[in-house]
Amino acid sequence: MENAFEHSKATAVASAIDYTPGGIVSKIVSKNTGGNLTLFAFDAGQALSEHAAPFDAVVQVIEGTGEYIIGGEPYTVKAGELIIMPANIPHAVRAPEAFKMLLFMIKG
Repeated sequence: MENAFEHSKATAVASAIDYTPGGIVSKIVSKNTGGNLTLFAFDAGQALSEHAAPFDAVVQVIEGTGEYIIGGEPYTVKAGELIIMPANIPHAVRAPEAFKMLLFMIKG
């Protein structure tokens, strides 16, 4: 799969995806056998229900504030911060306000 961003070129990540009223938008930035990088934009009040992944998931919030429930514990993550969601631990994502994030899934 080709990358959504050009190689060797700085990209304004927050402006690479737009919010949709009442929805969640995702954009695959890069995907290969080693993992993937996906950009998300959550409108306020939206959520991803609890699920688990077989690999660690690293989230970098790039705009706004997101709430992550990992193993039943809530964590608030603001723009410029990241959190690691461990493999095989149930987690969910909530948007108390509109926010954008990058999700790094690294297989291995």
